[in-house]
Amino acid sequence: MNFDYTVTTERSFDEAVAAVEKETRTAGFKVLHIHDVTATLKEKNFEIEPFKIIEICNAKSAYTVLKADIRIGLCLPCKINVYQKGGKIYISGMRPIVLPQFFPQADLDSLPTEVDTITREIIDRSR
Repeated sequence: MNFDYTVTTERSFDEAVAAVEKETRTAGFKVLHIHDVTATLKEKNFEIEPFKIIEICNAKSAYTVLKADIRIGLCLPCKINVYQKGGKIYISGMRPIVLPQFFPQADLDSLPTEVDTITREIIDRSR
């Protein structure tokens, strides 16, 4: 089982970021924050290709996993990265189905699979 789900897109970098924002809302999740990693690093004189981390959340899902094990907060909110590497644009997200590996005592039932499906759909519809 892969830790991430990553696709390439023909969209421009900015178009891909906008698509992730739109598809996140369509899926019933909320965009909490977008970190412009490239800009942050540039302030310290480090140069990288375009890279943004989009933090997304569904309050009901977050509440459920936090009630199961508060330490899962270390993995929240869910993140989708949009980045450029070698001239290609990528959209990538952590797969929630890996959570039971890190938190085996938490009874998460089918929630990681459900959120994983939604996250992959957001990424696929954003490409």
